[in-house]
Amino acid sequence: MKPGVSDLLLHIQNEILEAVASGDTLHDIAGLLCRRIENLVPAIVCSVLTVDPDQKLHPLAGPSLPDAYSEALEGIQAGPNVGSCGTAAYRGEAVIVSDIESDPLWADFKALALPLGLRACWSTPIKSRDGRVVGTFAFYYRTVRTPDELERRIVQTCVHLCAIAIEHEEVQARDYRLAYFDALTGLSNRTRFDETLCGRVHDKAGFGLLLVDIDHLKSVNDTMGHLVGDFLIKSVANMIGKDRPGETAFRLGGDEFAVIIDGVTTAEDLAASAQGILHRTSGPVTAGVDTIFPSVTIGGALFGADGVEANTLRQNADFALYHAKETNRGGYVQFRTELRTSIIDRICAIRTVDAALAEGRITAHYQPIAQLASSEIVGLEALVRITDLKGTVSPAGDFAAAFSDTKIASRVTEIMLNQVASDIREWLDLGIPVEHVGINVTTGDFQYGNLQAKIEACFAKQNVPLKHIVLEVNESVFMGGSDQFVAKAVKRLRDKGLLVALDDFGTGYASLTHLMSFPVDVIKIDRSFVGTLAIGKASSVIVAAIMDMANRLDMRVIAEGIESLEQVRQLSELGCQFGQGYLFGKPVSAADIRELLLEQHRRAHARSGIYPSWY
Repeated sequence: MKPGVSDLLLHIQNEILEAVASGDTLHDIAGLLCRRIENLVPAIVCSVLTVDPDQKLHPLAGPSLPDAYSEALEGIQAGPNVGSCGTAAYRGEAVIVSDIESDPLWADFKALALPLGLRACWSTPIKSRDGRVVGTFAFYYRTVRTPDELERRIVQTCVHLCAIAIEHEEVQARDYRLAYFDALTGLSNRTRFDETLCGRVHDKAGFGLLLVDIDHLKSVNDTMGHLVGDFLIKSVANMIGKDRPGETAFRLGGDEFAVIIDGVTTAEDLAASAQGILHRTSGPVTAGVDTIFPSVTIGGALFGADGVEANTLRQNADFALYHAKETNRGGYVQFRTELRTSIIDRICAIRTVDAALAEGRITAHYQPIAQLASSEIVGLEALVRITDLKGTVSPAGDFAAAFSDTKIASRVTEIMLNQVASDIREWLDLGIPVEHVGINVTTGDFQYGNLQAKIEACFAKQNVPLKHIVLEVNESVFMGGSDQFVAKAVKRLRDKGLLVALDDFGTGYASLTHLMSFPVDVIKIDRSFVGTLAIGKASSVIVAAIMDMANRLDMRVIAEGIESLEQVRQLSELGCQFGQGYLFGKPVSAADIRELLLEQHRRAHARSGIYPSWY
């Protein structure tokens, strides 16, 4: 190498490596390298192309080439006769064309080069450390010629520098992708969402935030496997995030996504965007032999009206999503101020019940179910109570919001089952012929899928036959999950000898519909009908209709909320035989109900030895 050239080349090398270390863009680094080499060897024109995984060419730098020439090369597929660069990329080896005009490799491209005075071209592939061709480095000449030894040494150094720069760019891109993109779906991840949301808030431009949750993903994972569950996540991600102008989708993790909607300033606009997502995610998707019908639930918040800080906006959208999952699964709810209060109340209730569970302060109280004609106790309903540290007993209504948490609900049910089984065993051992005790169950008990095993284990432990149990469910159990799933679970329980009661009957729009697919043994008329009962009024007509229907379906009826003898008279005239309410007794502790049952048993034995029953 000529004296002085080595020093200049070493200087260029150090300058390029410093640019790489400083984080300059790959475009700027390649451009700098081309300019420095062209100054070093004035007779040549430098060009750097990148080669993508599909073997397509993309101009990276060519400062002395016209823009039109570079644009003409964009996206050309590498191949065996694609000029010097395309052929070098295809072969993975250097290609020297001494005469562009006559060389067959340039037959389809010489019309681009010759008008620019380019007569020869030497292109060398740039390879990564694993051997992939990631680019090409080319010298163009304005005369027909081949490279000399000095130029070969220069190109060797330049190719090495380009490989370093390109690989550094790949590593940065890979790190960026790992840091900011979700590996499963390819959507931006939670980190990028947080940064983007803060940026939108800082810009103070109108936008809306939608949080999207896939419904029943756990059921898909449990029944079809996690591979199908992952396929469902990817399918929904594609439906939410693909090619939607003004919408930026993110996967926050698990089954939850976020979508930032630019340019919306009204609740109506945000609702329209949410409906668009609901529509796009409603079609079937096929995973192998399985067909899945996705469903998503959406909560939304509008920048400005629902919050001007990122954390507040996100939290309010979360509140809306939670409320949507509770009340409008498969639909959309926008944040309203009152939702914040209800969610906070729920969180407080969960904390209260969680502490009571940990400290053993969950107990069962019992309310009598009586025969209207005689006021004799024919059954009991077990009601959950919490005793605080001062001894005050709180009814379920004070902490009912906690039961929307399926884990909490399931834990409470297990404690109630154990206590009821233990109490019934004690009563039977005392000679009290207990007939039935009703136990309330929730959606969470069915969602966990182990209700039957839990009931059987609790009562087998105490050697109590399952015929003593009445499982009480209300319509929220149906609405909280798959009707057919709950129906099948209840059928299995009835086959084991349990009775099933439909609680609060008449308050839900779908009660009659459910009776067709969900046979029960007992209907409990809601207290709202009993409280407004008057002959000739609407409530009496409805109660009479319920009685007629129950008789035809061979179901027993219990009227709830009875507080007066007049209500007993009216219900009796309508054909109702059993009731529950303060007239017959408030919920009391196990010890108090035991004494009440013993007293009734003594009276009944003294009279005839026959204990009252609802059979």
